[in-house]
Amino acid sequence: MARSGKRVTSQDVAERAGVSRTTVSFVLNDVPATKISKETRERVVQAAGELGYVPDVAARTLVSGKTGTLGLIVSHADVIPVDVFVSQMLHSLHQVCRENGYRLLLETADFDSKPASYERLVRARRMDGLVVLGPSPNDEGLRALIDSGYPVVLIGYFDHPNAYLVSEQTDPQATALTTQHLLSLGHERIGFVHYRPLDDSVAGERSLGYVQTLRRAGIPLDPALMLPGDFSAASGYRAVTELLQSGSGVTGLVCGNDTIAIGAMAAIAEAGLRIPDDVSVTGHDDIPNARYTIPPLTTVRIPAYAMGRAAGEMAVELMAGRSLTEQQVVFPTELVMRASTAPPRS
Repeated sequence: MARSGKRVTSQDVAERAGVSRTTVSFVLNDVPATKISKETRERVVQAAGELGYVPDVAARTLVSGKTGTLGLIVSHADVIPVDVFVSQMLHSLHQVCRENGYRLLLETADFDSKPASYERLVRARRMDGLVVLGPSPNDEGLRALIDSGYPVVLIGYFDHPNAYLVSEQTDPQATALTTQHLLSLGHERIGFVHYRPLDDSVAGERSLGYVQTLRRAGIPLDPALMLPGDFSAASGYRAVTELLQSGSGVTGLVCGNDTIAIGAMAAIAEAGLRIPDDVSVTGHDDIPNARYTIPPLTTVRIPAYAMGRAAGEMAVELMAGRSLTEQQVVFPTELVMRASTAPPRS
């Protein structure tokens, strides 16, 4: 019987099941290559359930070499409080962890990208695997981690032959959808507000679709219509306020994400202009609030929840030592047309 008033231990389970403490450890930690009968395993599991036994994490780690922890690294810490896309992905990733008996540990990549940085992070937190959101293409530390064979899944784009990736269709394709939509409505003075500084190497991919689509349409690129952001609605508000005050004559906006688009819409309304009569606005992501803006926001739908779940499921397989049939999972993007876009007024 368990000792009254004290935490139930593996010894209590062993006494209830009539086996050794070692057998309890092997069964509950699912240690491979142990000759324990099915009947004994069932007896141990039943005893643990009856006693309400909760395994000690430190002891389990010593026996199995596993911590039961998946780490999530968000490459840019500043996105966490402002970007709803990240919270959607985080939610689905956390659900996968709970379903598979893992804890999820959130970290940010606010450290240098030398190989030793990832090694220190992994060892200090004792994680069984990592999911990295928004990897930098020049991250040599991440490259070394992949080379080491450590279980890591990337959400985004990264040029490495052995990388396990979950991504949307390329950023240029997604931004081209919204730019082409505005062109098809008759807009020619189309502004672009990014979610990062314009000279950021990652940001360049998303702006490329805007630039290439204008060039294919024979419209000269005006650098004055391209402004930086920082993921937040406030940055969209500031950028579009500046754009409108400059007398740019902009009639359409391509925004780097929906949160920035929401800030842009506030700036347009404050300037006494109407959406879409005076300025049409598009976003990127299709966050839950996009359909509830006034007017509802035209945007590119990116399946954040599904992407987070796919990354979590891939990580679970890798941490278990199982091979994956697909090294890369690519989710299609879709233009969602709502009332924030219309032909420009004559």
